[in-house]
Amino acid sequence: MFESLSGRLDSVFKKLRGHGKLTEENIQEAMREVRMALLEADVNFQVVKDFVATVTEKAVGLDVVGSLAPGQQVIKVVHDELVELLGGDTASLVLDGRQPVVIMMVGLQGSGKTTSSGKLAKMLQGKGRKPYLVPADVYRPAAIDQLTILGKSLGVPVHPSTTDQDPVAICKSALHAAKAAGHDTLLIDTAGRLHVDEDLMGELARINSALEPAEILFVADAMTGQDAVTVAEKFNQDLAISGVILTKMDGDARGGAALSIKKVTRRPIKFVGMGEGLDALEPFHPDRVASRILGMGDVLTLIEKAEAVVDKEKAAKLAKKLKKEGFTLEDFLDQIQQIKKMGSLEQIMGMIPGMNKIKQLKNMPKPDERELVKVESVINSMTLKERRNHAIINSSRRQRIAKGSGTSVQDVNKVIKSYTEMLKMMKKMRGQPGGLGAMVGGGKKRKRPKGLTR
Repeated sequence: MFESLSGRLDSVFKKLRGHGKLTEENIQEAMREVRMALLEADVNFQVVKDFVATVTEKAVGLDVVGSLAPGQQVIKVVHDELVELLGGDTASLVLDGRQPVVIMMVGLQGSGKTTSSGKLAKMLQGKGRKPYLVPADVYRPAAIDQLTILGKSLGVPVHPSTTDQDPVAICKSALHAAKAAGHDTLLIDTAGRLHVDEDLMGELARINSALEPAEILFVADAMTGQDAVTVAEKFNQDLAISGVILTKMDGDARGGAALSIKKVTRRPIKFVGMGEGLDALEPFHPDRVASRILGMGDVLTLIEKAEAVVDKEKAAKLAKKLKKEGFTLEDFLDQIQQIKKMGSLEQIMGMIPGMNKIKQLKNMPKPDERELVKVESVINSMTLKERRNHAIINSSRRQRIAKGSGTSVQDVNKVIKSYTEMLKMMKKMRGQPGGLGAMVGGGKKRKRPKGLTR
């Protein structure tokens, strides 16, 4: 997401950087292009109009401050306004007050409410809370079954519901059951429709009145663009939603919903779905998203993802191995598996500053997840001895490995070559001041860069 918008904005700012001193005419011309870029990204027309007017007003007449060039100052203004447009500060869930805390998931059919309920339950589990799932969509039997399966996979209890029950009665019963069992969070997966109708809104209003939820989260499919914003506005008018979850943010949507929904509804985006896995729900950080849109990367999220998947014990063992030249194909496989846990390669690359410019180069191939799967298959087809000593892998062994992994001998050769190239690089870095030793914790303890908080 935002890839097309990032490319358009980058070309606008490239022109601005070419001017030694900015004039009102330069800025007006740049803002016209910014306006077109935002409209093409399916951002709400009024939101675009207000955004461009604010940026223009703040940018016109800017003096050079410190070492910033005039063009960079305009980029800073755009960045700051994007942060405001996306919501300003990071919004968190309200989890204090009366227990169990009731969270209502609302939205249209197919927006991802049921899956998001499971994802949110997993996230809350990770924070030490005891969620209780409630299937209140009695019109779609598959929804009850789906939530039950998700709950079982998470080890989270799901309130027993049937399609002949009243949704309000289900929710009331679930509240009593959760309280009696000592659960602190009630997650209600409500019914949806293909479009907003009076019956749906009436039912949701009755659940709202009966349970008085601390949070009403509107779940929207980011791929639907401005339609999601229009529906969110209607739900907010009728239910006073407290926040938004945008699903499919890892897709190729243009980003209009994310850039419009806060301004239109005055309610923050609290979470975004970044994949199909139950761990693919992330808090929404407006400042980080703004940085990614402007090609500045998102180092903080990258660090957090790495910290979440890295096994500290394994990391310590690996550090010792690297110092003793003991990095085997087994370790190589383990590193690939840890990278995969961080998300797709596209997502990871999007968090690296300046990577969007590299991706826009002609003939630049897109990262292929299948290559990682191929590497895993090749290494998994090796014997323990082969993984620990690649030197014994001769021609006949390579043929056997290729056959066992469903790949070709050339693929096996590529994996071994990649591994040996990595060994050479590590050998060069080993022992150098600030080299491999420092990277794996063997050097002096490094201070955390200013501005990077955990």
